[in-house]
Amino acid sequence: MPKKVIQDFLDNVLDDSIQQISGADAAFLYAESPSSPMHIATLTIVEGSLKFEDFKAIVASKLHLIPKFRKRLLNVPMNLDYPYWVDDPNFDIDLHINRQKLPDPSNWKTLRETTSSIFSSPLDLRRPLWSMTFIEGLDEVSQVPKGSVAIVAKVHHVMIDGSSGVGIMGLLFDKNLEDKDKPIPKPKPFEPDELPDEINLLLKSSQGFLKNPLRIPKLIGETAYSFIKGNIKTQISLKKPIKNKFSTPNTIFNGTVSPKRTWGTAILSFERINTLRKLMNVSVNDMILAICAGGIRKYLQEKEKLPVQPLVANVPISIRVKGEKQEMNNQISNMLVRIATHIKDPIERLEYIQEQTNRGKTRHKAVGAKALAKMADAVPFGLANLAAGLYSKYNIKEFHRPPFNVTITNVPGPQMPLYLRGHKILSIFGLTPVLDGFGLIIAAFSYNGLVSITTTSDAKTMPDADKFSRYIRESANELEEIILSKGKQKDAVKVLKSKSTPFFTAFKKFLNADENLRKKHIGLYDFKLSLGDDTVNYQLDISEKTVSVRKIKTSKPMVIIAIDDEILINLYKKKLLLDEVLIQSRLKLSSSKKNIDKFHKLLTDFLESK
Repeated sequence: MPKKVIQDFLDNVLDDSIQQISGADAAFLYAESPSSPMHIATLTIVEGSLKFEDFKAIVASKLHLIPKFRKRLLNVPMNLDYPYWVDDPNFDIDLHINRQKLPDPSNWKTLRETTSSIFSSPLDLRRPLWSMTFIEGLDEVSQVPKGSVAIVAKVHHVMIDGSSGVGIMGLLFDKNLEDKDKPIPKPKPFEPDELPDEINLLLKSSQGFLKNPLRIPKLIGETAYSFIKGNIKTQISLKKPIKNKFSTPNTIFNGTVSPKRTWGTAILSFERINTLRKLMNVSVNDMILAICAGGIRKYLQEKEKLPVQPLVANVPISIRVKGEKQEMNNQISNMLVRIATHIKDPIERLEYIQEQTNRGKTRHKAVGAKALAKMADAVPFGLANLAAGLYSKYNIKEFHRPPFNVTITNVPGPQMPLYLRGHKILSIFGLTPVLDGFGLIIAAFSYNGLVSITTTSDAKTMPDADKFSRYIRESANELEEIILSKGKQKDAVKVLKSKSTPFFTAFKKFLNADENLRKKHIGLYDFKLSLGDDTVNYQLDISEKTVSVRKIKTSKPMVIIAIDDEILINLYKKKLLLDEVLIQSRLKLSSSKKNIDKFHKLLTDFLESK
């Protein structure tokens, strides 16, 4: 009975509308420092002379749709637990929307410098964590009509990730040009709840502990189990041990950052990227990673700072479930990818990256993205906050290799034009936070047929961000030229390549029909097919759940199957015998004897099943 009385009392201490931030969100508070404000920003170019009064009225009319824009963080006394989102009783929109004119000369360089200055200043953690700067007079910016405006919007990363940021964009902007004639609605009244006192806040925080006192050890146990289970699955699927960590080189991107931000951007056609990725049978993300890797390689080469080892990129992955309610918070996990900066040839670099991302996705699926996200919730807020402060204060990064060198994130945006009071949104660029040890982040954002690849760094790490953006463009041009040239050269043998398609289709169907058979042969296999004077590689990827075939060369496969395309299809059609072809060395299997014997039996069983 006393326990129930206490629980009933705690249930009524604070209203459920007062929400506690998650461990994932809190990570962006740990990292906040005077030289590293942890906010995300966008620079939006708006065509024509949008009136400041109209812009401010539009934002005010939409605030009720973005509740966190009128909430601030309230810390638990002594930082014993994660902070809470509470209504700000002193909210004033004039403290969040600023207006200024672009200084002369009002060109792209001045706009970039002005945006850098705005982005470098931190948000006030005592207020709602956002601001917007309305910049007028873009009179000399190339490809932008005279008199256009720019909007620099900053939102703290504790509040949103890339996907929820796109959601905010959808609320603020119009999808139809005709909306310009509609009257701007009056702002809905804001009646903030009273701020809780410290005693009630402590009681609210203790409520979660009393409900589940074993939360932290339970989360740690669940996460550890997921990692062990996932690691075992991955080891089986790849048939070779995975090192405990990436051997990440130290680079000029992994030092102490300065407070002043630098940034540059390269704008590419989405259709151009999409065409190239189809020709190479890779993903859009693989193409963007390869383009960025080419720019990084050239930049480091020029400075004579290119490591022998490949750089490692942190690639954020959204773990939002399709159809799930879109909320303003962080729903991301991370994948580490070697981006092949040690490889000179752009095509080989792309193929290497694709294999790395495929392996990364296998590991990620095996562990479970949600399990990865739970890790942050297993760390007490005060301890993590203290650890982050000590890491920065005592320059601990100097005593170990970085876990990764650069972050490369790809956020898909709307592919139709957006408007503000009838004024078309021309371009959107994403700026992202950097911090000590991680001084370079590249954000790709697609909007209305264009992809902006925006680099954020600091004045110490990368004072010449505009030069780096030029190298990104040159990397894209080089990759495009080689891929298109390669496509033209191989047009003549496209018909020949299709001959083995029935074999691979049937082989996949055979393996997919038997789960136990897949488990016995999990791994990557490389079919090296001869087509006259040319050779093409097909990767057979057998995992526990499915089988896939890709036109790509596999590094360190379980078995290499070297065979003429014509012979392979004749084997499938039973015009030739497998053992006869092996004896005549018209089929060569390269690997350990154990792996060769296993694959030989698999191939025999498949051919006999027909």
